[in-house]
Amino acid sequence: MRTFPTAPSRRQFLQASMAAAAATTLTGSRVFAAEGSDAPYKISLAEWSLHRTLRDKSKGITNLDFPRITKEEFGIDAVEYVNQFFKDKARDTNYLTELKTRCSDVGVKSLLIMVDGEGNLGDPNEEKRKKAVENHHQWVEAAKFLGCHSIRVNAASGGSYTEQLDRAADGLRRLSEFAAPHGINVIVENHGGLSSNAAWLAVVIERVGMDNCGTLPDFGNFYITRGENPDLFNRYHGVQALMPYAKAVSAKTHEFDADGNETSTDYERMMKIVVDHGYHGYVGIEFEGGGDEYEGIRKSKALLEKVAKKIG
Repeated sequence: MRTFPTAPSRRQFLQASMAAAAATTLTGSRVFAAEGSDAPYKISLAEWSLHRTLRDKSKGITNLDFPRITKEEFGIDAVEYVNQFFKDKARDTNYLTELKTRCSDVGVKSLLIMVDGEGNLGDPNEEKRKKAVENHHQWVEAAKFLGCHSIRVNAASGGSYTEQLDRAADGLRRLSEFAAPHGINVIVENHGGLSSNAAWLAVVIERVGMDNCGTLPDFGNFYITRGENPDLFNRYHGVQALMPYAKAVSAKTHEFDADGNETSTDYERMMKIVVDHGYHGYVGIEFEGGGDEYEGIRKSKALLEKVAKKIG
């Protein structure tokens, strides 16, 4: 396995680093503060943490139950949806109204919608790229309706390193221009391919050049390629590079040791990076390990609470 603590090209890494430094002064306007709290950050729940439960028809649980489960089972008051679990409901006003009502009934905030399966925003084909942008419009409108601040998208593309920079920036800019009048942010997760190269993604965001286009750093998605000899961007350097643009943060967890620490990520080190960038908004639990999902979420929450006390 090859591990990249920096980008493959030093020049490209330096370009991203300078861009990140230049954006640091803008962080305050891009971050949603944890109002009325002494904690360094708040905790939300990403719906993907329950993806096996939601897909198991025998459980009788749907996306409409997600807000209630989040509050009653875990004591968490903010949710991050995944569009896969209500894929045909983006323009169903009755459904969205019911979801919004259920959130209100239990005192849960809707933060964002993670959008997959709507085409590649950096597609090499101009028409396919345009179609992908248009496919995302319905999720911008759904996010607005639900009271979310963002949709999370992917920056998948094709071609050379620089060609993908241009193509991803083009698609993201078009979508961000549509989202801006709706008051919705378009945020990109490091989610495979070059988007998991944090230096590349930082430059893409700079090229878009719009305040409502930012990032959602995920602690565990820094595999540029997988397989027998995967390319892996250093997760701590990656989050460091993406935090100046962050409008949400994804706290990925898989396994825990006997002391309740995540075995792949030093959470105290990682959360210090997050907070040191002036981010005091919601940090979304995204448990992706095996075993019981409910237990994994509880352990993730306990870890985030423990770290908050240490660094607060």
